[in-house]
Amino acid sequence: MAPSLLILFLLFLQKATSKNTTCHNPCLGNSLVVRFPFGFDNNRCSYPGFKLSCVNETQITLDLPNIGNLTVENINYGGQTVTISDPQKCLAKKFIDSSFDLSGSPFTPEYYDRFFTFLNCSSNSTTVIPGTRYINCLSNENFTVVTLPTSIYESFPNHMPPFCKELKKRVPVPVTWYGWSETETRLIWNEPYCLPCEEDGGTCRFKGNTGLAIDCSGRSKGHLPRSAKYGIAIDSRHAAAAMNPPWKCLPQLLHNHFLVISGLDGRTIESYPKTQLGESGRLPKPHDNTCPICLSEYQAKDTLRTIPDCNHYFHASCIDEWLKMNATCPLCRNSPDASSVATHSSSLTSSSSPFSTP
Repeated sequence: MAPSLLILFLLFLQKATSKNTTCHNPCLGNSLVVRFPFGFDNNRCSYPGFKLSCVNETQITLDLPNIGNLTVENINYGGQTVTISDPQKCLAKKFIDSSFDLSGSPFTPEYYDRFFTFLNCSSNSTTVIPGTRYINCLSNENFTVVTLPTSIYESFPNHMPPFCKELKKRVPVPVTWYGWSETETRLIWNEPYCLPCEEDGGTCRFKGNTGLAIDCSGRSKGHLPRSAKYGIAIDSRHAAAAMNPPWKCLPQLLHNHFLVISGLDGRTIESYPKTQLGESGRLPKPHDNTCPICLSEYQAKDTLRTIPDCNHYFHASCIDEWLKMNATCPLCRNSPDASSVATHSSSLTSSSSPFSTP
């Protein structure tokens, strides 16, 4: 091969290789797939706030500014969630010590069920305290630590036995009461927003050598994202209803799966109005004071989310989980019309003075 052709070939090979090179992963003993926005260095491999570290080539950790290093158990790139755990296997201690303050990081809790109160109870008593959770990692042979929702603790001051002393009150806990875990919780991120790319079968990356603009590589041609499929499903239902008789087009619709509606994507769910109860606890519908999903009464500072069109509202954590699996309101079973979300959101914000947007 002529020298000039060899040089051109080597330059081409170097360019192609550099384009496809993945960022260095020092955690060879960990099978977790690490890719953008996460990475082990800041050299255009990870988005700001997503830098990971490796301990003993097996344990991947994420450093949160106000909390410290937490172990990364799983990353869901399509759902933009990361499951983290406490290396000391006691998240409750971090809840109490730091209030799990995520400010300064790109993450927010997937759940903030409500505020909890932690109590230190004497271990000399064998009394089981109804309505509380036993915190194993904070208890020992000398005392027992339990927790319960602060709303219950304040509403029933005589509920707690005298051998229980208040350890810390109104602690925000990023896990649900029914899914309590002493070791794990899940965080979400909204920036960079890669859901459309992931739904199209692609992967996110930086668009250029500078700045924070992102691009999508490996996008599957002809592949519809789930949000688009949902829109087609709704339109197909409306089109079928307009036919006379409507059942003539039903076999073809079923064949194309246009009538099969699964849950909503995260971006659609987040577009639904989300409000927080003020200190007064006043509700938009005074007689509707209980979440229809978890059957718990709404309390001051609770975050609610409203379904467009039907105006039914629920705890945000409850309805978010429902909508991930079902595209209909759990009360009236109506399918929200996505075109009305923006209008409804603005009207709710202007008319709900007892609320503040979280």
